[in-house]
This record gives sequence, structure tokens and C-alpha cells, in this order.
Amino acid sequence: MNLIEEIAHRHDPATIAIVSGDTRASYGDLFGEARRIAELLKAHNRFGRIPRIGLQCPNGLSYIVLSMGILLGGACLVPLAEELRDAERSEIADTTSLDLILAAGDLPWHGPEDVIAEHTSIGVSWKLHLCRPATPRFPEEEFQKLNPAFIRFSSGTTGTSKGVVLSHETLLARISAANEGLKIGPEDRVLWMLPMAHHFAVSIVLYLYFGATTVLENSPLREDVLATADRSEATVIYGSPFHFAMLSGDRGDFMWPSLRLAVATAAALPEATARAFDARFGKPLTQGLGIIEVGLSVLNIESAREKPEALGRPMSAYEVALLDEAGSPVAEGEAGEFHVRGPGLLDAYLVPWNADPSVDGWFASGDLVRRDAEGDLFLMGRKKSVINVAGMKVFPEEVERVLNEHPAVKRSRVLGREHPQMGQVPVAEIIPADATAPPKPVELQRFCKQVLSAYKVPMQFKMVEELPLTASGKLKRG
Repeated sequence: MNLIEEIAHRHDPATIAIVSGDTRASYGDLFGEARRIAELLKAHNRFGRIPRIGLQCPNGLSYIVLSMGILLGGACLVPLAEELRDAERSEIADTTSLDLILAAGDLPWHGPEDVIAEHTSIGVSWKLHLCRPATPRFPEEEFQKLNPAFIRFSSGTTGTSKGVVLSHETLLARISAANEGLKIGPEDRVLWMLPMAHHFAVSIVLYLYFGATTVLENSPLREDVLATADRSEATVIYGSPFHFAMLSGDRGDFMWPSLRLAVATAAALPEATARAFDARFGKPLTQGLGIIEVGLSVLNIESAREKPEALGRPMSAYEVALLDEAGSPVAEGEAGEFHVRGPGLLDAYLVPWNADPSVDGWFASGDLVRRDAEGDLFLMGRKKSVINVAGMKVFPEEVERVLNEHPAVKRSRVLGREHPQMGQVPVAEIIPADATAPPKPVELQRFCKQVLSAYKVPMQFKMVEELPLTASGKLKRG
């Protein structure tokens, strides 16, 4: 089964699939271009198996067309995000043992020089590079049997990033389960602002499969975003908390009457951002728990307005268990590791190879989550990042949410430092909003003590110019 072929069979070629500025691309337009790319790639498949093709391409319509072409050509797509450094890109190429790389647009290329084809599609020129793949560090035969469509990499927030292998069948199961909650259909126009290298596999493929129109907006200016929302009568917006904080600052009179669903993803949603968006547009923000190994299994539909900081409740296709370190269910209100069972779980980890990363169908996420009396789930933090202070747990994410609300703090990171009596104590790194007037430690401590227990308040504050981030913009903690 080829998921992209399934999409082609579901829709009238004349139906508009993508809107980007003044360009309106129909399903026929997309598949016309994608099939030309697929045929060219097939002509260069001298490997006798499903090849692995890296894609380095700017956000936009071209990314969608090239991705579709790779998948229609019977290859496995490996995204190479724009923000990756050369060493990170080379590491992905080596880990996945890439066969070919599509480098598109004006992005600088510092990889192999063996150009074997050049082409232009949707106004973007690209080159096909032949790699000299490293000897696979995974069993090639087992990999091929999976019918692999994507290799995606986890965020790597607490250690080495893992290659997650997703088959065509797994992706179909995953988007079908997610849409039980999202309910996206042909009448929807989805305003899109996220990086495609991180979100194409599930989100845009879902919109294409269920017939929605995806409206692309790359401008960082809220005036442009809202003008596009108004012009397209967007019904759904998918964005990060950063985008929603930006939009909430608008002082115009556009109330977005067509909007039915606003989904915050990519990072934890601050309650202040959700309240500000609701106050400005009269629409609640919905967040959920999206895990690269699982997909979207939890969504805050019922309590989005009353409890915007909640992840929500498991969707109908999934079972969830919150377990302590002994594997027993935790009590209501206590944090336990999030375990989930249902459709769309990953097919394998690439390196080291693990074709059965679940236990009896249950996947242990490493996320610490609590459940309240109404059944809503709340993300507390990552299991590996918890700081143990004299036997009491401190979640860095909770402290960071408080610090980031201080007007003199641009961004923070909280870590555990070894302590001879306490075991560990929390310390904070701060990027000041104004480097010439950084906040005083005593001021930050007082601010934290207003809302945090004393043992959660950082004992030390260090001013820094930047913080280490993963490719998807999350804090690195390892």
C-alpha cells in the first residue's frame, strides 16, 4: 500500500488542495508534478530495494510536492530540516544510510557533489545527489519488509535522538485515529505555519487524505497571518504557542468568525497564552499530546476553555495508563509515566534496531502525566529530567513556566545540580529580555516563591546569551 496513491484515489483532481499566496494548487496539480518527480527517481533507483532519500527543502508548496514525489516513487523519505547544522545533517545521512538526497531551493548544500539529475517543479529548482551510503547499522532486510515511508527523529531533549521508522500502513492508521478527534474534512481550510520537516508526515498528509484545503502562511507578522485567515476564511489553525501569543497581541477588529478549531502543538501551552487568545478571538486553544512514536493520542476537546493547560483525554482509539516505577497505576492527582496502546505506534527504532519497542502493545513514553478527578490529563515533565530534592520531585518544566512569565526573562532552563545533603537542587539558566539590565537573582527567587513551593525555587540563577535547543526548538536537557 502506498498512502500517497490512496490520497490520489480519494479526490477529484480539480479540487483545491493547497493555497499559497496567489497560487491555488489542485490535487491534479500536485499529483501531476509529484508523478514526474517519482518517475525521475525511479529511473535512478539502481539499488534493487526501497531507497532512502533525504529531502532538504524550504517550507512551502515545493516541500509538499517533493515529499509526495519521493513517496510515490516508492522511496522512504528522510527529512533534513533547514535549521540543521552540517554535522547534524551528516549524522542523519550516516545513521539512515541515505542513498539519494534531494536538495531544493536556495539552501546551501555541503554534501556530496555527485549530481545525477536536475529539475524544476512548482517554480523551485532542485538537484538529486547520489550519496555514498555508509554500511547500514540496522538489518536492511527487516527494514525493507516494513514498507517504510518515513524515518523521523525524536527531539533528543534528554539524550541521543532516535530514528523512528513509520510505514505507509502505520501512517494511515495514525491519521485515521487522530481525525476521530480533529474531525477535519473537505469543508475545512487549515491555516498552516509550522516547519514541514517536523510535521508533514502526520499533519499535512492528514489534511490531504481527508480532503481539507491547506493554506500556507510563512510570514512572521501577525497582520499577514490574520489577513490570510480572513481572506481564506480559515476554519482550523495549527500552530505553536509562539504563534498564538503573537496573534493574541493584535488590536484590530477581526474576530475570525470562521474559526472552529485552534490547535497548539510543538511545545507546552502556557495558560496565559491560551487565556489571551480566547479573550481576543473568543475561541479556546486546544492542545494535546503528540508523540513521534505514537502520534496524537490525547486531545483537549472537552475542557479547552476551562482547563487550557490540560492535555485533555484519550481519544477513542487509545488506552492510557499512568504507572509508577514499579509498573503499578498511580493514584488520582499523582504523576506517573504515560503508557499508551492503540493504532499507529511506530514500526521500529532504526539505531539501535528495535522492531518491537512496545510491551504487550503498550508504549512507555517517558512523559510524566497526572490525571484529575474529571479524567483530564496534565503533562508534568519528562521522566529523565525530573530533579529529586530530598526525595521530592521537581519538574523543570513547571519552574520554567513560572520564570518565563517574569517580564525580565526571555527564556529559561532549569536543571538539577548535585548536592551533598539534598541529593539535587534546582538551578536556572536565564536569557534576559534585556541583556543590559538582567534581573537580579533575589528578584527571581521572590517571583518564584509567590507560586512555587520553596524546594522548587532555583538556588542559583545564571545569565546566558543562548540555550541549547533541539532541531525542533525544544530545550536540550542532557
